Amino acid sequence: MARQSQPTILLTRPLAQSQRFADQIGGALISPLMRPEFLSPPLPSGDFTAIVLTSETGVEAAGRISAAGTALPKQAFCVGNRTAAAARAVGFKASSASGAADDLLAHIIAAAPVGRLLLLRGQDSAGDLEKRLISAGIETVSLVIYRQIVQSLTDIAIAVLQESGPVILPIFSPRSAKLLADELRRIAAKAPIWLAALSPAVAEAFDFTTVFTEIASRPDSAAMQRAVQALRGRG
Repeated sequence: MARQSQPTILLTRPLAQSQRFADQIGGALISPLMRPEFLSPPLPSGDFTAIVLTSETGVEAAGRISAAGTALPKQAFCVGNRTAAAARAVGFKASSASGAADDLLAHIIAAAPVGRLLLLRGQDSAGDLEKRLISAGIETVSLVIYRQIVQSLTDIAIAVLQESGPVILPIFSPRSAKLLADELRRIAAKAPIWLAALSPAVAEAFDFTTVFTEIASRPDSAAMQRAVQALRGRG
């Protein structure tokens, strides 16, 4: 494989998110490291004022639960604009914290909801939003409604990473960062890694040697696009 004049961009998010981000940046190689498995657990007993959603995958899982006939509160507190838009599309009255977990916590505290909240989350969600909300005086119960199944990189992605051309890796979560670093060691990756990280926590979790690291100015898609473009400019 010939060395490329421009770095390859490799996206390892779940397929739908990777495809959308690839469209936004003008194309990329896609090799998801995780695929969602949706769960249908019984809801905790009692009434809830609103649900809390921390990802688009969580929205999809919540939509599936609603479509199956289980009643969920219509009010939804969402971590970011994409999550809120997805929640509205499946019938929730969603508000957006326009950021990450800390922003969502502040958003909910400012809203001062009356009654219990139901936090719908993935099995391996980062942080402990439930405990932080309870500590803030907001009664919250969490429910795991999906899990991410880890899978290996594709043969094409492995081949690119084992060559000498630089590879830009946009990474959006600490868990993805750790999984990808482990996978790079497993395949003995040789490519120079140019990291675009959603946050300092993501960059810290990526325990693998990088040539360049760009951290997004905000934890959102637009800032990640700018981080990728900044790395492209180094090529």
